[in-house]
Amino acid sequence: MRGRTALLATVSLAVAPQLGIAQHIAGSHPDKKIPLPVQLDASKAFQSTFARVGDDLYIAGQPTREALHQLRERGVTTVVNLRSPEEMAGVGFDEAAEAASLGMKYVYLPVRGNSEFPYSPATVDQFSRALKEANGGVLLHCTVAWRASHLWTAYLIRERGMSVDSALSQGRAINLMDEHHMGSGRQPVEDFLGRDLEPLHRFRTP
Repeated sequence: MRGRTALLATVSLAVAPQLGIAQHIAGSHPDKKIPLPVQLDASKAFQSTFARVGDDLYIAGQPTREALHQLRERGVTTVVNLRSPEEMAGVGFDEAAEAASLGMKYVYLPVRGNSEFPYSPATVDQFSRALKEANGGVLLHCTVAWRASHLWTAYLIRERGMSVDSALSQGRAINLMDEHHMGSGRQPVEDFLGRDLEPLHRFRTP
């Protein structure tokens, strides 16, 4: 019980809103300026990365059941999950059911970069719609926030008109890891956009 209390306290502190003017990313009238992501303490509440953009968007790795409860208390009303059904089978709880029990909208957009769950512009469409329709904060997650970072970067380029370099900086501040995934193929962000991004060419092998 003491361990669980400590965990909840850690999550509460991590997601506590900043003082000052609220910066809204979600909803039908988001702020025009997109602040840089802020890395938060993932601790035991998330499998990996836990970052906040503004005051109402969280981009993270797999959350625990307790993390969902704490985020709901902090105003998160929409959960966007990018993990495949096979990945979710090993989580240990029914995330969709847990979100529903908390009155949270659950948007399931599985992507894996294969023929069954490809990275595609359609996913950007659906994520953009989920952000616009949110009536509170949004959690976007995958396993370690890598796919989520690529989707966020693609969204910024296509939907918010951000320059490629600035959007890549946003993604790298979370967990884009484009420098660590070299090869001849496209990066997920490029597949989400349906086009090549020149700044990423230097990471490709001939």
